[in-house]
Amino acid sequence: KYTKFSISYYWINSLDQKTSIYSRLENIVIPSGEENKTAALSYNHRIMLLENTSSTGTYYCKVKWNDIQKMGKGVFVLARDTGYIDTSYRWEILVTLTVLLAVLSITATALLLWKRK
Repeated sequence: KYTKFSISYYWINSLDQKTSIYSRLENIVIPSGEENKTAALSYNHRIMLLENTSSTGTYYCKVKWNDIQKMGKGVFVLARDTGYIDTSYRWEILVTLTVLLAVLSITATALLLWKRK
């Protein structure tokens, strides 16, 4: 009963539109003596280069038997243009703050030593 099934890969974009990527039918041969045992099979599907930023969305895998359908939780993929520049300035702010504190510390120490003399 469970040896024939279909595997489908699809994605849902930000507008909730479903687009089929790939599907195939499987017919698994069960060796003698293994009929009533649970089996786990892995299937990998590689998504080729994303064409543009509209490929952003959640990608899913679905397996369907005669009366049962199982769907994965999905993987979110964010596609960005090649010229994208991250606008995070965290490192620059951290370095600037560290240098500023170091200069103030050295100046305060120098003033204390100079006033002592």
